[in-house]
Amino acid sequence: MADMEVDFRQYELRCELRGHDDDVRGICVCDSAGITTSSRDRTVRFWTPDPSAKHNYTSSKILLGHTSFVGPLTWISPNDEFPEGGIVSGGMDTLVLVWNLSTGEVVQTLRGHQLQVTGVVLDNEDIISSSVDCTLKRWRKGQAVESWEAHKSPVQAVIKLPSGELVSGSSDTTIKLWRGKTCSHTFVGHTDTVRSLAVMHGLGFLSASHDGSIRLWELTGEVLMEMVGHTSIVYSVDSHSSGLIISGSEDRSAKIWKDGICVQSIEHPGCVWDAKFLENGDIVTACSDGVVRLWTSNQDRVADKTELESYMSQLSQYKISRKRVGGLKLEELPGLDALQTPGTTDGQTKVVREGDSGVAYSWNLREHTWDKIGEVVDGPDDAVKSPILDGVQYDFVFDVDIGDGEPIRKLPYNRSDNPYDTADKWLLKENLPLSYRQQIVEFILQNAGQKSNPFDPSFRDPYTGASSYVPGGTSNVSGGPAKPNFKHIPKKGMLAFDGAQFDGIVKKITEFNSALLSDEDKKHICLSELEVLRLGAIIKVLKDTSHYHTSKFADVDIALLLKLLHSWPPTMIFPVIDILRMTVLHPDGAKVLQKHFKDDNDMLMETFRRVTGDNPLAPNLLTSIRLVTNLFKNSFYHSWLLKHRNEASLVLFFCCLNTTFRKYL
Repeated sequence: MADMEVDFRQYELRCELRGHDDDVRGICVCDSAGITTSSRDRTVRFWTPDPSAKHNYTSSKILLGHTSFVGPLTWISPNDEFPEGGIVSGGMDTLVLVWNLSTGEVVQTLRGHQLQVTGVVLDNEDIISSSVDCTLKRWRKGQAVESWEAHKSPVQAVIKLPSGELVSGSSDTTIKLWRGKTCSHTFVGHTDTVRSLAVMHGLGFLSASHDGSIRLWELTGEVLMEMVGHTSIVYSVDSHSSGLIISGSEDRSAKIWKDGICVQSIEHPGCVWDAKFLENGDIVTACSDGVVRLWTSNQDRVADKTELESYMSQLSQYKISRKRVGGLKLEELPGLDALQTPGTTDGQTKVVREGDSGVAYSWNLREHTWDKIGEVVDGPDDAVKSPILDGVQYDFVFDVDIGDGEPIRKLPYNRSDNPYDTADKWLLKENLPLSYRQQIVEFILQNAGQKSNPFDPSFRDPYTGASSYVPGGTSNVSGGPAKPNFKHIPKKGMLAFDGAQFDGIVKKITEFNSALLSDEDKKHICLSELEVLRLGAIIKVLKDTSHYHTSKFADVDIALLLKLLHSWPPTMIFPVIDILRMTVLHPDGAKVLQKHFKDDNDMLMETFRRVTGDNPLAPNLLTSIRLVTNLFKNSFYHSWLLKHRNEASLVLFFCCLNTTFRKYL
């Protein structure tokens, strides 16, 4: 790469290359001949400058041969064997394929790796490949001539330095410098998988890691610079002769660095799997939305106004599709045209979408207008960072080691998800046998801290018919009689009901609220739109158990729940009791709830009296028993339990509870 000055002005979109049907995973800059990209769609595409569009590229060849997603690529410069150049690609199918661009055909299939190929690089006429099977292999004329265990964990990247040595990065968090098959130095510093490596001419090499950092290393092992700015896994790093560095990340950005400082962050509508510099200083990015994009700081090559506006629209739509307001998707809110419909009662509230925000309006009956209240904000835990996979936030993103020669995979999971559904969809997506289903479910439950048996979606709620929500519990359905399960007997310690089907709870409350809304006599007690949003925020706080130590409840949150317990018909309150059952396990929720336990207005005792009155309903008794049980878990309520131990309203509960609890009274 020739030395040159690069305009350090902000980069803007140059063009978009569309053609891949799935995530674009890898990029290879083929000198001035073009750009090669690889994809989860199992193809490799070769893009050449478009003669009819000065700053664009066109897909000139589609290379078909891999049977699973394709990752690393490297360029073979034109020679006698490859007059138009060649491409080397590595895939999840464990193969290294060598392509002749003159014909678009595979000329060599290199078999030998046991697991996914993660890196390919040329060493003179040899090909060096790295793999999740922990090895590096040297291939010569289509045959493996060397193979060695480079790390004890998967090798994620390999590059060749100008001096001739190889450098490998691994999931064991280390980087190794190789002279032949001999490791001459091990670089230690990253705290998670080393995912990408790149040469930094005249200085050493760069590494990008799952720990969110990028490091510049001298060959002696000294860290010359550490760049921190990404909020998630950094998948790729590359450098330019000008000194600029580009990185791509799970956080949906490509960041440009100069002298260790991030000088620009380019937002994408998805995860940025790879990012590379062209010789002229322009940048190529590979995104999980299946689009390859070129970026330039040269105003002569910037896309026209229509293309720039189209990209900004893509970003906006992507954000809207992900943004939630009070637990609801922003895109599901009605637009401003909803304000054309008059309200029915004074003070009626309506939330509509304005741009990227949800805005609340109140109906002014006297003026016959909708008065703007203000922007609706979500729950107090909105700022909490969650893991991101392919540009989507989840409660968990697990590393799954299937074994049996399979590579480590990423498995996303939300606490509200059905683990069986999650396992089934994931196994299909990863082309893994369904025989792994139970192992995956058990893995999810163990690592998500959900120890109880998972909920089976085929179960039908005996209390409410078609809906799948069962108050506070789970159910297992099998083809024959269930075997006795004595998981909790004998029980020597405290038992708590700390699992909840939050989506089912919300669905049931929404169902009941719709029924009230359609009943003229009960319409006045239904939830307003703002209260529905508030309820969604409460559920969101309760779902995120990993941040119970920092998340907070407002008085209005608890007041809303107690209002429903007081005003809704007894047949409809069991899902609200279930939310209270989980609230008393939340440190701040329990504290705020206790404020409502006053001698002259004890809302909790009032609720218990209500559900145990004439003709008590089974769902109310079930959820109330579990609520009382959970009260024992928090010292806030010990004095309350002691005070009310002889109340007639509690007799039923304590008769149903395990004798374990008697020692607390």
